[in-house]
Amino acid sequence: MMQTNRLYQFGIIFIMLAFTLFCVFPFVLLFSASLTNDLEIVRSGYKLIPNEFSLEAYRYMWNNSTDIMRSYGITILVTVTGTAAGMAITAMVAYPMSRKEMPFRNALAFYVFFTMLFNGGLVPTYLLYTNYFDFKNTLLALILPGLLANGFYVILMRTFFAASIPKEVIESGYIDGAKEWKIFCAIVLPLSLPVLATVGLFYTIMYWNDWFNGLIYVTEKQYFSIQNLLNRILLDLQFLQNNTQQMGKGAELVAKLPLDSMRMAMAVIGIVPLIAAYPFFQKYFVKGLTIGAVKG
Repeated sequence: MMQTNRLYQFGIIFIMLAFTLFCVFPFVLLFSASLTNDLEIVRSGYKLIPNEFSLEAYRYMWNNSTDIMRSYGITILVTVTGTAAGMAITAMVAYPMSRKEMPFRNALAFYVFFTMLFNGGLVPTYLLYTNYFDFKNTLLALILPGLLANGFYVILMRTFFAASIPKEVIESGYIDGAKEWKIFCAIVLPLSLPVLATVGLFYTIMYWNDWFNGLIYVTEKQYFSIQNLLNRILLDLQFLQNNTQQMGKGAELVAKLPLDSMRMAMAVIGIVPLIAAYPFFQKYFVKGLTIGAVKG
């Protein structure tokens, strides 16, 4: 019996290790390709161990390091501000919906659910933010469109509040003379770290990877996020390579630009901060998702 359990444990460990390798493999291949000579990629494709190492892609990125560092700062500011504001708004909407005694809670829940199915469309949204709010070429254009971007976050947090916060704890707060705001801040939020970390990670990934808002609302270089900047650098390289016949003497230099390895280097630069931050969220992230799935 003991030997059977041991074999079962080894089997589970082997499966999890294999699954982990499958998850890690694309990132290793991505980093390896960013260090591969561009011509070698064309000849032999992508390999875990490059036949010809090259730092041309990163050297090109280093030449644009001033713009990249500024864009990193913009992205960090937008991500931190947007995540904090998004979590605050989501929690303040979800908490009243979790209280059965709140009037019109079902109507509010329907409104939130409705936004998961339908939206106003790109043109009305663009006109609203640019013509009426005048957010074009401002940091607010990168922050506000993402607030409450997904009603699923509200539903997830509401489910956690309703299923995991004991009613007796809230009633004890009333007995001690606490008001709703005090109960929410001093009792509910400290007991909700798993779901807060889960939603916070969702918002962080969304803001960090967001390029679309910058594409349609930002045209001035000083407001480019890291995703927008990298995307524009890549588009510029593609444009140069597609128009080499019109460049005369510069065509030979353009043809040598490391376009394929540059794509990989850009992906590495964009994704490394998220990979570094994820382990700090993992424990709460898994716990929050499990609670939301089981008790929802």
